[in-house]
Amino acid sequence: MSQRPFRAPHYTTSHAGLVGGGHWPRPGEVTLAHHEVLFLDELPEFGQSVLEVLRQPIEDKTVTINRAQGSVTFPANFMMVAAMNPCPCSNHGDPVKACTCSAGIVSRYQRRISGPLLDRIDIFVEASRVDYAKLTSPEATEGSMDVRRRVEVARERQQSRFTGTNIQANSDMGPSEVWNHCQLEEAAERLAKTAMEQLHFSARAYHRTLELARTIADLAASETVTVARLAEAIQYRQRELN
Repeated sequence: MSQRPFRAPHYTTSHAGLVGGGHWPRPGEVTLAHHEVLFLDELPEFGQSVLEVLRQPIEDKTVTINRAQGSVTFPANFMMVAAMNPCPCSNHGDPVKACTCSAGIVSRYQRRISGPLLDRIDIFVEASRVDYAKLTSPEATEGSMDVRRRVEVARERQQSRFTGTNIQANSDMGPSEVWNHCQLEEAAERLAKTAMEQLHFSARAYHRTLELARTIADLAASETVTVARLAEAIQYRQRELN
């Protein structure tokens, strides 16, 4: 391989095209994106049955295809990035353009993505309209190379943390590793309990939030998961879907 894979299948992709299949099983997009990025644009437009098959590979980082002749397991440890409009007309919540969709249409559109699949997504970010002043502003921002250096340093911290194990990054941690490496300060512990109770986090969501908070701390070169790091991780898990 001469370059890292970036897979971006069209939303008409079939079940077999996404996770693999065929009479003689062949790898799908989730395997072709192994250790890299699987980008799903227009997420609600994918078939619901197609999206649901992502749950196993996201959780297990492998995909198993069973046939009469036997079963085949392919690697599928990928980073899923997805994008979607808030509604069919794309203007729901826009402060400038009025949405032409009824509340029922908006709700049905957003519910095409099931709760169990959403529970496996760590970060939700709403991309709001960019106004002209910000678009043309000459003010310097953090460049891509600066961000890359911060990410590389954070990855080095994680690799050092997990030396001698099969874990490569914080996202690979299991419950025991989360317990060992995501210890919270007292104020953060209280916040975690409040979030668990009031936001009705599942056990999976709770562990994923701690993993995300650990990563945010690594990006800030911090050994401790402070209340500010945990609050940021919790905020990223808040969905704006209705």
